[in-house]
Amino acid sequence: MTALEPQSINWQVTSNRQAHHTDRFSSQELILRRGQSFNFSLSLNRSLDNGESLGFIVSTGPYPSESAGTKAVFPLSSGTSRGGWSAQLVSEQDNVLTISISSPVSAPVGWYTLSTEISSQGKDFILKLGMFILLFNPWLPEDDVFMSNHAEREEYVQEDAGVIYVGSTNRISMVGWNFGQFEQGILNICLSILDHSLNFRRDPATDVARRNDPKYVGRVLSAMVNGNDDNGLISGNWSGNYRGGLDPRNWNGSVEILKQWKNWGFRPVRYGQCWVFAGTLNTVLRCFGIPSRVVTNFNSAHDTDRNLSVDVYYDRYGRPIDKGSDSVWNFHVWNEGWFVRTDLGPSYNGWQVLDATPQERSQGVFQCGPTSVAAVREGDVNLDFDTPFVFAEVNADRITWIYDYYYNTQRQNASNTHSVGKYISTKAVGSYSRMDITEKYKYPEGSSRERQVFEKALGKLKPHASFSATSARHLAGEEKEPSISGRFKVTGLLEVGKEVSLALLLKNLTSDIKTVTVNMTAWTIVYNGKLVHEVWKDSITMSLGPKEEIRHPLKITYAQYEKYLKTDNMIRTTAVCQVSDEAEVLIERDIILDNPSLTLEVLEQAQVRKPVNVQMLFSNPLDEPVKDCVLMVEGSGLLLGSLRIDVPALRPKERSRVCFEILPTRSGTKQLLADFSCNKFPAIKAMVPVDVAE
Repeated sequence: MTALEPQSINWQVTSNRQAHHTDRFSSQELILRRGQSFNFSLSLNRSLDNGESLGFIVSTGPYPSESAGTKAVFPLSSGTSRGGWSAQLVSEQDNVLTISISSPVSAPVGWYTLSTEISSQGKDFILKLGMFILLFNPWLPEDDVFMSNHAEREEYVQEDAGVIYVGSTNRISMVGWNFGQFEQGILNICLSILDHSLNFRRDPATDVARRNDPKYVGRVLSAMVNGNDDNGLISGNWSGNYRGGLDPRNWNGSVEILKQWKNWGFRPVRYGQCWVFAGTLNTVLRCFGIPSRVVTNFNSAHDTDRNLSVDVYYDRYGRPIDKGSDSVWNFHVWNEGWFVRTDLGPSYNGWQVLDATPQERSQGVFQCGPTSVAAVREGDVNLDFDTPFVFAEVNADRITWIYDYYYNTQRQNASNTHSVGKYISTKAVGSYSRMDITEKYKYPEGSSRERQVFEKALGKLKPHASFSATSARHLAGEEKEPSISGRFKVTGLLEVGKEVSLALLLKNLTSDIKTVTVNMTAWTIVYNGKLVHEVWKDSITMSLGPKEEIRHPLKITYAQYEKYLKTDNMIRTTAVCQVSDEAEVLIERDIILDNPSLTLEVLEQAQVRKPVNVQMLFSNPLDEPVKDCVLMVEGSGLLLGSLRIDVPALRPKERSRVCFEILPTRSGTKQLLADFSCNKFPAIKAMVPVDVAE
């Protein structure tokens, strides 16, 4: 009798991928989710005889072992088994066996090899059948990443485009982002990120075994998406000088970044800022099946010394000073992943902060999280991981100091307990509206519960503090009340290329005449508060009658700010107001200038595999020409890769129209993203939804 051997195998890729919710991936591999069975057909050269048996071996990683859970050996049986790997004979017809294999819900994610072990005529031999990819399973109630709500699962696992909120508290805007987790080759690049981590390089066997845990995978990814300690993905740059790479604002999504990282031999891609790290980490998390979303915190504190307060310095002339390492970012973007916290207990399950922006080291590496959002809300800063840092980002007090160079002294000017951690935002499920999730991170500002939580957190971080935080917070208020108040008011359009018109409104709060000296400055800044250049300054002295309010107009011309404005389009204006022997009153406002608009128009009904014409419209608003114009376009399911179009230079006030073609590959509503850059406008964004018919 001839030896028993397999002739061919049918992986039933289409039906398996549909059943496992992996049919949106562009690649043709067998992609499965853990804890769920899959079927395949094995053709043998003859039927199984008595005394002959088939078994299976699955393994993952370079050093598979049964004790570590990275290898399993199991027989083909007729009954079902619970828990571990198992194989079941579904049917047998004309030497074709249909077999169902089940994986445990705690299996590590990644590439697996499936082999068969055949015992025939007293001989045993092993034959490799093929490979498959195993992912987390948010559809399965037993999985740590299970998400029960269908609409949320569609958004946080299956949606491959979205928006990220940026700007400032008084001007929240959004940029589109192409996550593209299903695009050709992206899943394999995401899996290779794990194989480049420090943990894998130090101890590959343990690292692969721990890939069953979304906490572990999330933490490793938060380290790997920045290029600081490892062969990570993206190199951060907040200097305002982006030579040797791409201005972070020019990226339209994660796909080009991930491909470039691979093509450059796994060297960090230049350059990223917080939303680039977060957009890219979101792609990898969704790709692996960990539900995730991108979250923006406005007025985000970067507290370097764990004292829950952030110190900001100005000199007597109103000039901001780079002193100390604390800062308040106009906005900061991180991620939330959804999974259980078996290490902390059920009340800490759900959304967990993961932050790949390299701000502070954690256990010696630039990584952050997973931090339970529930732990942040309750002030449980003693819990893993990095809870004190995240708590400070949304809760720290902002203390302003006036520094005197001449005497080398500094005076506390003001303490603000409620300016940090505003409008915490994420994209709503199923729509492009902004969802405010501030109450998930903290109790209402100023409520007694919020004060108690702050006290509790400070007590855990500084157990030997001599007096309570609340009394410290009130000390600032016990100083003499200022005799004047003021604010900056915008009085004209805020547009790049135009003059900036503001008014300083000052009010005398007393019944006496007050003489006020005001020193004002304006600086261009990067969104994290980094100073670029002083573009304007002025000093005035004026007399204010009892209870009088006056309005002092001020203008900053395009010529003054043009050379120093960064892609953030941000200008910080400050005024230090001095009334004879009283403490100074500091007035500050960050303003954001709007770019001219870029319009995308889809010129016909989009259909799968049918070219569609799109046009871009842009008018040069300046009284001077613009040159070096480039249009970058991308969109998952609408075009393969990205499209780069060189646009001819534009004369003053000239209008440009560029037509290009896209070729949709998937039906449904897709997002087309464009970035237009030129010598005068480094990053103008546009996005348009495209409804693609079958």
